[in-house]
This record gives sequence, C-alpha cells and structure tokens, in this order.
Amino acid sequence: MRVAQVACDQPDLMEEIRSQLGDETFALVCLFAAPCADFKKLIEAATNCFGGSDVLACTTAGELGADGYEEGQVICVGFPARYFTSVTYSLDLLNLAEDQQIIDSLIQQRMALAQSAPDRQHEFALLLVDGLSMSEENLTTTLASGLGPMPLFGGSAGDGVNFRQTWLSHNGEILENAAVLALVRSSCPVKVFSHDNLAPTEMRMVVTAADPEARTVQEINAEPAAAEYARLLGKDPNQLDPFTFAEHPVVVRLGDSHHVRAIQRVNERGELVFFSAINEGMVLTLAEHRDIVENLQDGLERLSAEQKPDLILGCDCILRRIAADQRQKTREVSALLSQHHVIGFSTYGEQFGALHVNQTLTGVAIYPPNDNEVAECP
Repeated sequence: MRVAQVACDQPDLMEEIRSQLGDETFALVCLFAAPCADFKKLIEAATNCFGGSDVLACTTAGELGADGYEEGQVICVGFPARYFTSVTYSLDLLNLAEDQQIIDSLIQQRMALAQSAPDRQHEFALLLVDGLSMSEENLTTTLASGLGPMPLFGGSAGDGVNFRQTWLSHNGEILENAAVLALVRSSCPVKVFSHDNLAPTEMRMVVTAADPEARTVQEINAEPAAAEYARLLGKDPNQLDPFTFAEHPVVVRLGDSHHVRAIQRVNERGELVFFSAINEGMVLTLAEHRDIVENLQDGLERLSAEQKPDLILGCDCILRRIAADQRQKTREVSALLSQHHVIGFSTYGEQFGALHVNQTLTGVAIYPPNDNEVAECP
C-alpha cells in the first residue's frame, strides 16, 4: 500500500502527493479531501496525475492521517497494480436508481473481475456515498444482493460539521446525490470489520411518529420527539447539540446485535433528524459508552492478532470524533490510530455488508501479500 498526505493549502498539492507515493503504477487511487480543499481543482489534477488508474474521491468530516484524527488534509491511498485488480463505477441519482439493474450489473462486474484476476483470491468492495443523499439504507441492501459473498464496507462523504454540501468523484467526474463503488481483488489477505464502543442500557423508547424518507422522528412515546428525548436524559430540550447526541446515542436491535441510529440535529419543528432511517413502531434503546481508548485498542489488536496489517483503511463516524473530544480522549485515540496505521476519513455514516450504521469505525485491514499469489494481471 502507498499513502500520501498533504495540507489543503499547500501549493502544488498533487505534485507533492505523487512524490510521496513514489514511482508506482496503481490499479486504484482513493482521495479523501477536507471541505477546505478546492475539490474541483484537486480532481482535475488527480485525473491528469493518475490517468491510467481508477480514481475515487470524496469530501470528509475530518481525516484519519499520519497523526490519527486530523483536519484540513488531503489523504491519498494507492493500491499498487502489482497486488490489486479493481473495477469501479458510479451510481448516479440514487433516488431514481433501478435496483434490479444495479444487482445485474454487480453480478456481471464481479464475475468479470474474478476472470481477469483468478489468482488473486482475496476480495472486498469499497463504497463511497453522498452523506446527504439519505439513500444509504436502500443502496446497501441492493448492493449486498449483487455482491454475494464479497464483503462490503464504506463511508458517507462529509462536509465537516456543516451538513450543507458533500462531493464525490469517479475518474474525473464530480458527482452529488450519487455513490462510487470499487470491487477489488488482491494477493493481499484482507479482513473487513466494524467496531464500536457502545453497550445498550435498560432505558427504551418507542417511535410513535416518523418520516423514514426524511429521517425525522416527530414523536417518541407519543410526545414531541426532542422534548421527550431530553426529558429521558434529564436535560433542557434547548440545550440539545451534537455533543449530547454523541454522548447519548440510541441503538436498535437487529437480530442478535444492536446497531446505532445516530441523531444528527433538532430541526426547527422540534423533530429529531437522524443519520439513518427510522420507522414508526421502532424501539430505541439508549446506549452507554465503554472506554473508547481501551475498546479501540482491543479491536485494533484483534486485527493484528495473527499478523500486523500493512494498512487499515477506515471509515470513522464523526460522532466518535466528537465523543472522543468531549471526553478529552482525542490524543489517545489518535495515537492508537497512528500506531496501527489506520488511514481514511470521518464520515456521516458507515456501510457494513447490507447495513448502514452509525458511530462505528468500519473498514478493511490489508495484510502483506502472499508471495505465491503475486502476479501481473491484465
């Protein structure tokens, strides 16, 4: 793996990235750009610089770089063609996409990729999606149907904590209300994972009025949603903010597991706006935090139990960054991320298999290649 990192305001940004990456031919290049970057100019330069490679890019809610949690950076991850083969494409106008057409295309792409790289036995799919599209749930369900056994992970593009505009790009085309997808096969062993540090409590609430498409909840326990959520926390409804939501998340039970349904904000009508779709009748459970540093260390050490990854490509929810800051754990979390070579970006949500999740660190651990699988593929 090859990684480059440059501050957004550095002159000749792309030349510096190319210099850091070295003289290498890449099958796939991923760029994660802070909102302060000139995204259009960055993509134009990247297209010229990596003309023979697939280039995917998105804006972030923060970066995971050499020193852990960072801001104002452009992170570039290169997948050398010596070890990786990929196929990429974009999904435009998510709200109008035909599910069966996507599934059929995925099946064809996956089969073609297997035929072009039969000796590269390890595989995963990387998804980058517009974090303001409100389409992640339907999209991940559809993609999972077409991907079959290929493990999927990804992140929702961000805009810092502004929630106004997110951007993506696929091979020079700048996109919004869209997703970009890479199917990857490799001679490097990989492990797709999802990690959180939350545990459900006994405090539950029922959603009694909601608009799933808008991701808003109007009523909880037949009371105005924001007021009832605040009452259960013993707080003033006027003081609800991102720090409150990061500190007091809610989870839903899906099968044998609990998954976070993170709250983004309170709108002008006193409704709770979520990062994920919420349905009427859904039971929400308040969750409590395990120690984020100890829990993260345990999770990262498990990924290194048999062999240390060369790199961990991570999609980390913005609410984890906020929670770490609120608990004055940012420096310790950053040190762990740096120590374990976690590179990526902070998101407005994560994708794991068929699920759109929140308040997780989700990604892929990429291990050194098996020598007998290293081969030049067309």
